[in-house]
Amino acid sequence: MRTYRYFLLLFWVGQPYPTLSTPLSKRTSGFPAKKRSLELSGNSKNELNRSKRSWMWNQFFLLEEYTGSDYQYVGKLHSDQDRGDGSLKYILSGDGAGDLFIINENTGDIQATKRLDREEKPVYILRAQAINRRTGRPVEPESEFIIKIHDINDNEPIFTKEVYTATVPEMSDVGTFVVQVTATDADDPTYGNSAKVVYSILQGQPYFSVESETGIIKTALLNMDRENREQYQVVIQAKDMGGQMGGLSGTTTVNITLTDVNDNPPRFPQSSYQFKTPESSPPGTPIGRIKASDADVGENAEIEYSITDGEGLDMFDVITDQETQEGIITVKKLLDFEKKKVYTLKVEASNPHVEPRFLYLGPFKDSATVRIVVEDVDEPPVFSKLAYILQIREDAQINTTIGSVTAQDPDAARNPVKYSVDRHTDMDRIFNIDSGNGSIFTSKLLDRETLLWHNITVIATEINNPKQSSRVPLYIKVLDVNDNAPEFAEFYETFVCEKAKADQLIQTLRAVDKDDPYSGHQFSFSLAPEAASGSNFTIQDNKDNTAGILTRKNGYNRHEMSTYLLPVVISDNDYPVQSSTGTVTVRVCACDHHGNMQSCHAEALIHPTGLSTGALVAILLCIVILLVTVVLFAALRRQRKKEPLIISKEDIRDNIVSYNDEGGGEEDTQAFDIGTLRNPEAIEDSKLRRDIVPEALFLPRRTPTARDNTDVRDFINQRLKENDTDPTAPPYDSLATYAYEGTGSVADSLSSLESVTTDGDQDYDYLSDWGPRFKKLADMYGGVDSDKDS
Repeated sequence: MRTYRYFLLLFWVGQPYPTLSTPLSKRTSGFPAKKRSLELSGNSKNELNRSKRSWMWNQFFLLEEYTGSDYQYVGKLHSDQDRGDGSLKYILSGDGAGDLFIINENTGDIQATKRLDREEKPVYILRAQAINRRTGRPVEPESEFIIKIHDINDNEPIFTKEVYTATVPEMSDVGTFVVQVTATDADDPTYGNSAKVVYSILQGQPYFSVESETGIIKTALLNMDRENREQYQVVIQAKDMGGQMGGLSGTTTVNITLTDVNDNPPRFPQSSYQFKTPESSPPGTPIGRIKASDADVGENAEIEYSITDGEGLDMFDVITDQETQEGIITVKKLLDFEKKKVYTLKVEASNPHVEPRFLYLGPFKDSATVRIVVEDVDEPPVFSKLAYILQIREDAQINTTIGSVTAQDPDAARNPVKYSVDRHTDMDRIFNIDSGNGSIFTSKLLDRETLLWHNITVIATEINNPKQSSRVPLYIKVLDVNDNAPEFAEFYETFVCEKAKADQLIQTLRAVDKDDPYSGHQFSFSLAPEAASGSNFTIQDNKDNTAGILTRKNGYNRHEMSTYLLPVVISDNDYPVQSSTGTVTVRVCACDHHGNMQSCHAEALIHPTGLSTGALVAILLCIVILLVTVVLFAALRRQRKKEPLIISKEDIRDNIVSYNDEGGGEEDTQAFDIGTLRNPEAIEDSKLRRDIVPEALFLPRRTPTARDNTDVRDFINQRLKENDTDPTAPPYDSLATYAYEGTGSVADSLSSLESVTTDGDQDYDYLSDWGPRFKKLADMYGGVDSDKDS
């Protein structure tokens, strides 16, 4: 009967609650006492089982987002030890216990206190236990149960991006991939269709389509042209519940741009162009610009221009301006109005980047006709040559014609031309030109050895228009004439040993010539006729522009003849023959047995014990050093005599003593003996200067002293006279220090501070008698009375 009553109780209690429960595995209790059980029950029609000494539990499912006003019922906790007398207490612990989930400790009813969101937490694990309220000891072991949150469709699909950006080439085939969009649903994908998303297109048809399951967007229209429309905005919807009615949905925007392809050829806006250019335009001068339009952009709109036909293929050129995509027609060669006045060109514009799949649209190029008119200008004269080269002999006389230049006016008027030489290129005015016919002639004598080439500039100027002029370089080469005699290549001075043998070579001679004969130099050497007969040497011509000096006898004596002068005649082999005579100095020297020179001076043999040149130089140097030393020593001795013999602080006449302090005024008499100043007679009259040694002994001239004179001025004047008349005083200024103020002044104190204390005004007229140094004080104080009177 007990089990039966329990079954009825659970059935009655759990019947009204819409909670689901499923049986879980059993767990054996560790209590060996009487049979007892703890059961969890919910609103489930599953069969209830009783187990000895064990928990009976289920896992529960709660709907999320519960909107009722009361707490949501979860289930009931009950133990077979509960007799209904309140002796047992039910405890709940685990996820959300006491906060999200509460239990009635008397009845064991479990409730959810808040709305639960499966997306935040889908599963809660709790632990249940029954304890004796009086002893606090558990009557059943603790057991776990699970509460799963049952999902509802409360989340709409959300795209990964709010706005998608994509591009696709224009003229693409149908079904070309554009972009894939993705939406996610936070609902449980394992339960129902809440998270099953289906894609559809709301805006963008018929240009684009979307696959319902993958979200891939593709083109749906053929031959979409960027030049007609470039931007498209597509709206894609993602709906859950498999797209069924009642499902939640989200949308996103896809901005699709058609990228350019080269599907448009360049086209000239007009079929012909005409430009004008003066004939004086130099090569590279731009004449005009033409431009073909292309509906494409970027590199697909790049255009190359070329001249394909016409009369001026070699006279003009066309280049492409990469920034503006214009064709610039330029001058390629110099134009001549007199030869051709009009040129016709065919210019072609083409795309360098062509896509073969669009060739069926036609050739990607276009052509236009360009007509260029050459305008006549007044041109400067034109020389018949770009440069002239002339030659002239260096012995040409003045006014000899060298050649001529020719220039004419290329214009139809054929204006006359005059010629002149640019004097900046002929500063010495060696050449001149006939202004009428352009003949070049000399105005000074030439010398090839001075300057071989003369580079001058000739100017041709129109007589009617002097501004039109042109220049041409003229190179004049001076041809050589044999007008210079050969000469020795260097100064020759050689020697011959006293024991030389006959026909011994002592020197080789070489010659040079400033001239430059066509066949080269050919020199001949010989002794002068006046020296050929009795000479002790002979000249041997080597026939290679060199010659050798040979001895003519055996042995030479330097005591008899120490030096020989050989006149050698050098001649060239040109016309007219030029010759010169050079002198070779031959000295007779003493040599060793190897033929090396030892001495060439005869004195060395006459005085065998004599000194060499190096020894004489060393001796002279020692003597000079000794003399300099003596002179310096004497100068130092003389200077030392002029120095003071006594430097004493007792000499108060010429010594300046620096104390670096202000002192105490005339009351301070500790630094010096003021008695000397007060009693001038105490000074020794015959006392001489002790700082230097006098040149001569002169007795000082005695000056009678002013007895009982206490005036400082008289004392100073007396001392000045003594110093001026003293013949032993030095010829430079002497500084004497007199630290004595005097016994008093007739003016008393000049301070204005004391004058304030006097009863009456003072008379300062005596300041005017003191001289110009006190004039300023006299003017300041002498005018006081007059101011008061006024």
